[in-house]
Amino acid sequence: MPFTDLGLSEDVLRAVADAGYTEPTPIQDQAIPVVLMGRDVLGLAQTGTGKTASFTLPMIDILAAGRARARMPRSLILEPTRELATQVAENFETYGKYNKLSKALLIGGEAIADQQQVLDRGVDVLIATPGRLLDLFERGNILLTDVKILVIDESDRMLDMGFIPDIERIVKLLPKIRQTLFFSATFPPEIRRLADDFLINPKEIRVAPPATTAETVDDFLAVVSGDPKEKRAALRALLASEPVRNALIFCNRKRDVDILARSLKRYDFNVAGLHGDMVQAVRTETLDAFRDGQISLLVCSDVAARGLDISDLSHVFNFDVPANAEDYVHRVGRTGRAGRRGRAFTLAGPEDGKFVAAISRLIGRKIDRIDVPGFDAGELESDGGRRRRGRQRPKGRESRGKIRDTERQGGRRRRASEKPEPAKAETGAQTAKPGSKDKKSKRDKPRRTSDKHAAFGDAVPNFLTRPLGAKGN
Repeated sequence: MPFTDLGLSEDVLRAVADAGYTEPTPIQDQAIPVVLMGRDVLGLAQTGTGKTASFTLPMIDILAAGRARARMPRSLILEPTRELATQVAENFETYGKYNKLSKALLIGGEAIADQQQVLDRGVDVLIATPGRLLDLFERGNILLTDVKILVIDESDRMLDMGFIPDIERIVKLLPKIRQTLFFSATFPPEIRRLADDFLINPKEIRVAPPATTAETVDDFLAVVSGDPKEKRAALRALLASEPVRNALIFCNRKRDVDILARSLKRYDFNVAGLHGDMVQAVRTETLDAFRDGQISLLVCSDVAARGLDISDLSHVFNFDVPANAEDYVHRVGRTGRAGRRGRAFTLAGPEDGKFVAAISRLIGRKIDRIDVPGFDAGELESDGGRRRRGRQRPKGRESRGKIRDTERQGGRRRRASEKPEPAKAETGAQTAKPGSKDKKSKRDKPRRTSDKHAAFGDAVPNFLTRPLGAKGN
């Protein structure tokens, strides 16, 4: 079905044609007519399927009639990251260029005063991350009582990043009568609960089994040494053996992003780093340079896993196996978009066996194994083997622990039996001298009781004879 059969206006269709699109993706084909009807939508689609346009296109038509009031946006789109929010704003720029809708982008790292000024003029579309939205709400710069359409995008990522309490708080500030569009790539139980709470008789749209990689992506697994230096060398060998036009290289930790980017620069690769600790202006500048082709390799953390929309990305490399299997789907989904083919490579150490097994269970297949040129192929530690050894270790630890406990107890008994008899109080009284220091430990000092004077004999210090609370000379 072409875009012309989906019920969109002439202005929107003209903008879509200008962008070079003629056929909608499956999620667009199914979601757009339902959104135009005003129904709630529960959309389950993997990344790279055109999900963003499936709600931006009909929203432009719905909001075309009406006018925004100061500080009262007419629609709200919640995104987990700044990059995703920026991507959605760009979609409204592209597809709404023949409409006169106003919009505001509320994200961290930008001047809050500028965002306040835009809100004061009134906006039709408000695109925000949860933290910055609540910040402006608490300052009294925004009212949410006029929101007609709510979009919660990448809700499973919201869950991963701990935004669910913020989302629940924001939803309580909205009108109960509204249209809600709820999108997610995966559907864990907590997301199902939120969908049941937020949606009213939704139309559920599934365009692919949850948590599967796109068919346009060829993904491979290489098992190499877990040593960081050898792993970096293996990555360089892969980059040299592949026809890489541009690529994202994912690391699990931010500090590893900087280390790997510096290492690749030393070997004359055209590379930059990107992670969440960077200043927003630098992140934006880096992303623009990557999109424009000034940078060919971008080493990044998962902050970019769902925030980049690059239609012609040739490769994705996982320098680290993601600990969360669902992140694998989103990482490799950055390539093979818009019907193009893409290639993804994951470097795993022997200790990553359980993570690779979790990914295979999630996507329903094993990742094809390859050898890195010039490197010996390693073997993954099997998940089952780890469990078997794990069952044996507690027993060994327990038995060894019992032996050690017995030895300690026996040692204590032996030391107790060998310990000399303590000196009698009478002996202490005879040998004590006035002003002598008590060499016993604090634990052995006599308590302040009536019989403590016996420890000093006739030489009782003055402070023991004074009433409690009395001051000395």
